[in-house]
Amino acid sequence: MRRSRKVKILATLGPASSSEAMIRKLFEAGADAFRINMSHADHALMRELVRRIRTVEAELGRPIGILADLQGPKLRVGKFAKGRETLEVGQTFTLDDNPEPGDATRAYLPHPEILRSVRPGHRLLIDDGKLELRAEACDGRSIVCTVVSGTGISDRKGVSLPDTDLPVGALTEKDRADLDAVLAEGVDWIALSFIQRPEDLAEARKIARGRALLLSKIEKPQAVARLAEIIELSDALMVARGDLGVEMPLEAVPGIQKQITRAARRAGKPVVIATQMLESMISAPVPTRAEVSDVATAVFEGADAVMLSAESAAGEYPVEAVATMNRIAIRIEQDPNFAGIINAQRSEPEATGADAISLASRQIAETLKLSAIVTYTSSGTTGLRAARERPQVPIIALSPVVETARRLSLVWGTHCVVTEDAIDLDDMVNRACRIAYEEGFGRPGDRVIITAGVPLRTPGATNMLRIAYVGAEGRGGA
Repeated sequence: MRRSRKVKILATLGPASSSEAMIRKLFEAGADAFRINMSHADHALMRELVRRIRTVEAELGRPIGILADLQGPKLRVGKFAKGRETLEVGQTFTLDDNPEPGDATRAYLPHPEILRSVRPGHRLLIDDGKLELRAEACDGRSIVCTVVSGTGISDRKGVSLPDTDLPVGALTEKDRADLDAVLAEGVDWIALSFIQRPEDLAEARKIARGRALLLSKIEKPQAVARLAEIIELSDALMVARGDLGVEMPLEAVPGIQKQITRAARRAGKPVVIATQMLESMISAPVPTRAEVSDVATAVFEGADAVMLSAESAAGEYPVEAVATMNRIAIRIEQDPNFAGIINAQRSEPEATGADAISLASRQIAETLKLSAIVTYTSSGTTGLRAARERPQVPIIALSPVVETARRLSLVWGTHCVVTEDAIDLDDMVNRACRIAYEEGFGRPGDRVIITAGVPLRTPGATNMLRIAYVGAEGRGGA
């Protein structure tokens, strides 16, 4: 099944999309990979969703990526005696370590790390910023605040701390248990929530031991401030605009999205744009014009993937949401301005053989108007470098490792095919041409460019380019 676009679609599974039949419909509508949100899925449901995705994958014969999104540290206030209290702007309100139910003057904050870390002048945002508090006095056991904006607070509302660097890692005990469970099921990507610093990736990487790749969700100002270091230690990034828009001014988020997208592309790391892309389609069969423009902006910017959250997980029109996103992406990539915008953002290649080969293959393919770039990749690195160039022609990534093909399902422009390793150079050319023919990328007489490493089956040794004709029945010829 060949896609008519290069940007990928990541769809979240949930109550509206958990059945095997619905997963199949979502894939056929355009979803390339699926997200399992561990904030809402227990281990039994996660295992069943993985099984259903793999069943659909086997039936359709296409590698499908699975991303498990860990919940991360959820910071919340305690409960209130009346369930909810009304506050006044300018009044004093205290957060403390007293577990008694709260009232209109105080609330329990069951997070000693917050009580110890907040300093006078720091902001505390409650319930996605609907209530803003400013710390006035802190003694390690309580935070005396002034109500800056908002008038309501109720049980178990979330707390965001845009000015405070918490001395806690990104993994909670729940996350560690979830991480062990999803790794045992062979998921392809792990999304880490509320990353603050590059060190937050260390524990997850030690546990994963290469069994899955790590995607850092950028949703805190501390992560934006140390973006370059986090990119270096991550396998991919997500612009998590929901929490990012709570902890930073809303008007700053579009610029930060561009900053992250371009920095990730320069580094050759996949980047996913997430949150509220087609939000109105949770309850409506068509999106707003502003949402269409939002998706279009991410595609124009060269993002690797765009994500659906509640639209596909809990909405009334999950298939329509995927199909709509698919149509938007196809139309934008056909826009006369698209190639120019993508090319203008291209970075200089790094001084490596793989980057030089990827640059040359793109230039040759576009100059000679070849049908496709066919790259042999065992670890996925060569596929990533080819995608970093954002070529105008399709990238066919051939790998003998099914896990690699699944991971590349989040990478821009890659059409992944699982195939046995070539036994020699002739077999390599014939196999590449045959697959290009069978997958609909080349007809007899068309030419493709092939990249690989010699000697064969040597990971990280991409050092060869070969132009070949697609012959009768897909056989290759120099």
